[in-house]
Amino acid sequence: MRFTGKERKMYVLALGLLVAAIALACTWTMWERPSSQTSLSAETPTPAPSETPAAEETPLPEGTFAPEETVAPEASAETEDAQQSADAGTVNTVVYYQDNYGYLVPVQCKVPAEDGIAKATLSLMVKSTANDMQAARLGLRTVLPENLSMDLDIAGGLARIDLGKEALEMPDAAAESNMITAIVQALTEFPTVEKVEFLVGGQRLEALPHGTSVSGQFTREDLNLEMASADIALEDAEPVTLYFPGDAGNVLVPVTRMVYSEPDINTAVVELCKGPSAASPLESVLPAGCGVIDVSVEDGIAKINFTGEFIDLAENSDGGRLALKALVLTCTQFEGIEGVEIYVDGEPYDPGADTLALPACANVAEEIVDSAIQTQSSLIFEFE
Repeated sequence: MRFTGKERKMYVLALGLLVAAIALACTWTMWERPSSQTSLSAETPTPAPSETPAAEETPLPEGTFAPEETVAPEASAETEDAQQSADAGTVNTVVYYQDNYGYLVPVQCKVPAEDGIAKATLSLMVKSTANDMQAARLGLRTVLPENLSMDLDIAGGLARIDLGKEALEMPDAAAESNMITAIVQALTEFPTVEKVEFLVGGQRLEALPHGTSVSGQFTREDLNLEMASADIALEDAEPVTLYFPGDAGNVLVPVTRMVYSEPDINTAVVELCKGPSAASPLESVLPAGCGVIDVSVEDGIAKINFTGEFIDLAENSDGGRLALKALVLTCTQFEGIEGVEIYVDGEPYDPGADTLALPACANVAEEIVDSAIQTQSSLIFEFE
């Protein structure tokens, strides 16, 4: 599109205001600690998501709850990146949001390096002015209800969480399910947590008002379940995880597709080529008409040979980087696969530096915001 000189100045001014607003949001988020929106008990895990398991505790009598989160502070080896982050006063944690269609989306965010990383993670997921602003910057929404109070105790691989009455006031079963699943997924990101147990108002319940079960112990589960075909019975199907761009454009959504075939890399790549289900608002990763000629694995590297349509990926607004990231995540979910090489009609294809690097997380908050700014900038200065 063509801009006059005056219009260009106006767009540049708008971009400047966008950047200033984002900077203000970051500052506000740091000032307004999420603990002011939630009533969370004191907890003392080691201040890093790579915490080591706590020592076993004496089992609590049925129906009782310890309101203080306690995790044994055992030393653990940190990666260089994690150490640099801690030295800078922050650590990385994975927060679970939802998109406009109810898909749960993991996002790596930074929180202050202090005791209580699990508490800080959950508190970022509670609806509030500051948290909603942060989620909106990512094109996402918070998943826990406003003013939700939580008491958390972690020991022996089990996280016991006592939710306040707000958990009983969710609008429907989908909101209830997302709340419970998001909490379980966020807590089990920590190596110290294998299972999660729920109480509501200090009491053990069988289910929430709309029927979502909160009884027993919950383990990490597959996200955003869908069936490859309506003809497949769930008990006969096997899961593969696929990654598709969400409606926000810069976010990858993990989808667990139940398939009636061997759940291996060949199946996953073929299903990725098929794209999202017909009823899904998610976007396809690979160009229309792109097919798989062959998939092989050699020395931990998946070698994928696509048809010629694959090169159309470069025409994406980001040069295909998000799609390539989705491909790498889809392939490396399988044990023993550490990298990906791409071929087009049998010839090696180089998509560009770092485009096939294994990401630490499907989504990283800073990268999402940077990508959005770059996209807006390119639109402003795009002239015919």
